[in-house]
Amino acid sequence: MDNYDTEQAGSSPWHLGPIIDALRTSREKTHNIRHQGRVRELPSRTVLRQVIEGISAALFPTHYGRPDLNDESIDYFVGDTLNVALDRLVEQVRRALRFNPELENAGEAELAERARTITRAFAASLPEIRALLVSDVQAALAGDPAASSVAEIMLCYPGTIAVLYHRLAHRLHRLGTPFLARLAADIAHTLTGIDIHPAAQIGASFFIDHGTGVVIGETAILGQRVRLYQAVTLGARRFPTDEHGALVKGAPRHPIVEDDVVIYAGATILGRITVGAGSTIGGNVWLTQSVAPGSNVTQAQMRGC
Repeated sequence: MDNYDTEQAGSSPWHLGPIIDALRTSREKTHNIRHQGRVRELPSRTVLRQVIEGISAALFPTHYGRPDLNDESIDYFVGDTLNVALDRLVEQVRRALRFNPELENAGEAELAERARTITRAFAASLPEIRALLVSDVQAALAGDPAASSVAEIMLCYPGTIAVLYHRLAHRLHRLGTPFLARLAADIAHTLTGIDIHPAAQIGASFFIDHGTGVVIGETAILGQRVRLYQAVTLGARRFPTDEHGALVKGAPRHPIVEDDVVIYAGATILGRITVGAGSTIGGNVWLTQSVAPGSNVTQAQMRGC
């Protein structure tokens, strides 16, 4: 046996020897599901979450880092925290790049250099990402009468955490690591109950109030100052297929939501339709057709259509 010797197997009351052999045969031969049949190295959810927590602490040191920081210590904390997070990130990027079709046969040196280039570009984008996140927090403070402070929003609002993860995941996606970006998005989904595909394009001053059950699909485009409530779905109405019946990946199939739109709880908006700027979509509306700017769509109106 490879990792579990005969003496150990013999001492177990569960007769593990044959089970271990059968599982190895399944892994290596009959049911091998490794990428390309051989790739064992996968990005780590645990490490990636540590990376995002470290970057969050560097972006907002007293909120997500250490509350006892002062003017003398804060820059040192930010530099040290970023250095550790980016050192961890570059390895996760390297592992994820193996899943990019164009890099499946790349050598280790090429993957390592590509990972360093992406990580440097990601680090350089952090001031821009922080500015977007500040606009999101300010939108929450302005849009929620129950919000008493920025600190409350950043520490207590699941929508804020989901949007923070999305801003970071979206940049990783744009830089060419879609697998790692999707993993980051799924960590946020687990933490908050909010499911945002990392490819979704979301403008500044975005606010998700309450948030549980919100779903935003891959090709959705949201303008600035958009506000969503819990259980809103921005999804696909149908899935195009090619001549062989296989799903066409990446085709635009999710809504475009223009600037200053409010979508209330439970609304479902499906397909590549446009919700015009300044519109309000009422709770539990099922919408599959575009609406003009300034529209006010309610359940009663939809039943009358």
